[in-house]
Amino acid sequence: MNPMISIITVSLNPGGRLKETLESIRSQTFRDFEVIVKDGGSLDESLSSIRDFEDLPLKLVVKEDAGIYDAMNEALKYAHGDFVYFLNCGDTFASEKSLASIAGPLRAKMPKNEDGSVIEKRLIVYGNILDRRTKKIVASNPKINAFACYRNIPCHQACFYSRNLLLEHPFDPRFRVRADYEQFLWCFFRTDTEFVFLDRTVAVFEGGGYSEKHEHRSAEEHKKIAKMYFKPLQLFSYRALLLLTLAPLRTKLAGNPKTAGFYNALKRFIYRFRRPR
Repeated sequence: MNPMISIITVSLNPGGRLKETLESIRSQTFRDFEVIVKDGGSLDESLSSIRDFEDLPLKLVVKEDAGIYDAMNEALKYAHGDFVYFLNCGDTFASEKSLASIAGPLRAKMPKNEDGSVIEKRLIVYGNILDRRTKKIVASNPKINAFACYRNIPCHQACFYSRNLLLEHPFDPRFRVRADYEQFLWCFFRTDTEFVFLDRTVAVFEGGGYSEKHEHRSAEEHKKIAKMYFKPLQLFSYRALLLLTLAPLRTKLAGNPKTAGFYNALKRFIYRFRRPR
């Protein structure tokens, strides 16, 4: 029988951050999972820590890749879970009960045949994350619509994907920074994917990753991907709305440890009125 969740971690010379992430996985009270570590050929000592986790159902794949999204696609080839979850090196689960809190709703959304086999369904279940730098919860938008797809999709550390979605449309490695954004938009605009929000904190997000270190490239890729899925009038109206609502200022408030608490509390309050009925 396949595991319920495949947890994928990709790495390249991560130092002690790989061990930190694996320790977090080991601590989970929910145990119906497998772990795939896809390493791009680390030259540091990080992979030596793998031997400390022989108690985990862990598969290590060491193979040169063309970047993080190519590595994530490669890891998917070894995943057998009904759902896939990506936890980056340095990121951790918010608590030892993070998976347990998600497992019930995941099971409830998994239709089965009379023989007990799972009927494949396009599904993304997502929650919130905690920003390690600000020590504040970053709330995800509880209702996914076109504007949410333009401005504020949940990051992949908040998302549990049905595996068939990722096999049907893998991450496009042409996008070095925002391939997860393109994949999410494909799910929303091109398929009948169901999006389910759970108001619980899934993971602690390390921050400072590749996309944040290459903000200009991230913005350019966002613009290119948006043109693939939005009509020109939509793009114009959404950009105007962001300017009118001071989006650049709000981004700074969210990233500042002194103001992040107030900003995210206000955002969560507003989101309460947007939840699907």
